[in-house]
Amino acid sequence: MNVMPMPRRRSFGHISVPKVTLAHGGGGKAMKDLIDDVFVSAFDNEALAPLEDQARFDLSDLARYGDRLAFTTDSFVVHPLFFPGGDIGKLAVCGSVNDLAVGGAQPLYLSCAAIVEEGVEVDLLRRIAASMAETAREAGVEIVTGDTKVVQKGACDKVFLTTTGIGVIRSNVTLGADRARAGDIVIVSGVLGDHGAAILGARGDMALDSPIESDCAPLNGLIDMLITAAPGTRAMRDATRGGVATVLNEIAEASGVSIEIDERVTPLRPEVRAFCEILGLDPLYLANEGKIVAIVPRDEADAALAALHSHPFGKNAAAIGEVKTGEPGRVIMRTVFGGNRIVDMLVGDQLPRIC
Repeated sequence: MNVMPMPRRRSFGHISVPKVTLAHGGGGKAMKDLIDDVFVSAFDNEALAPLEDQARFDLSDLARYGDRLAFTTDSFVVHPLFFPGGDIGKLAVCGSVNDLAVGGAQPLYLSCAAIVEEGVEVDLLRRIAASMAETAREAGVEIVTGDTKVVQKGACDKVFLTTTGIGVIRSNVTLGADRARAGDIVIVSGVLGDHGAAILGARGDMALDSPIESDCAPLNGLIDMLITAAPGTRAMRDATRGGVATVLNEIAEASGVSIEIDERVTPLRPEVRAFCEILGLDPLYLANEGKIVAIVPRDEADAALAALHSHPFGKNAAAIGEVKTGEPGRVIMRTVFGGNRIVDMLVGDQLPRIC
């Protein structure tokens, strides 16, 4: 059950200055006016309305969703702030929502802390806040508390965001990277590498006739469908920094198993495949912001895929491999040429500032 946003009860005017100044971080009227204009007006809801130093909830309301709390936090420093398919605001909401959902939690509430560079246009902040509010509505969550700091010009790159999320895990759901077993099937929810390729393309490093769009999306609805169809699902991760390769290595190590995947059935958009070939990148390490990796018992794999295929964010889902009893912690890919190659954990940064 999603938490529906409350209707707006107040109206907020616009501040008159076009750019953020250090006074907007000073704790006085200028700061209050900026926060009211940009953030409170966009996120307005019942839990936020008192504007206390914390959001408050009845435990009985949370307990309706399950018996365990899930809690996550992440920071977002993406460059550029706006890119095909998304922006830093959408990314921040999706990032925390998805981190909760892959643990089997129903995401409920988010906080947002913004670090803003002196001189940033107020309209840019309004666009970011509006994007966050729209994405939160799509995901069925509320942004209920936050913080704003203004730093001197040059101390950050325009805007950095930190979101923290709280959700509740249903009593019958237990997921963990240490739960994979030999014979389980490895499933991905769609084509890989779109976000990493989109960010690199948006920086102008390559002139693309048809820009690749980020896959940035809130996945809690998709994940609910997967868990309902395949209640025995062992583990789930969203394949962000380090891509699918990093996720599979983490699961193989935590579970003490090996994992074998097949390059021939690993879903890639032709544009991303060509992009990687030109730049010498491995799409397995490219970031995704709207894809999950799931480890599912073999007898539930067909049901899991059917559920994913029925959702707009999972229409290209595929089973790409299997959990094996080989060397613990080892991930192997069967290549299109018939050989095998080791898929190691990413060393260093393949693409900086992708989230």
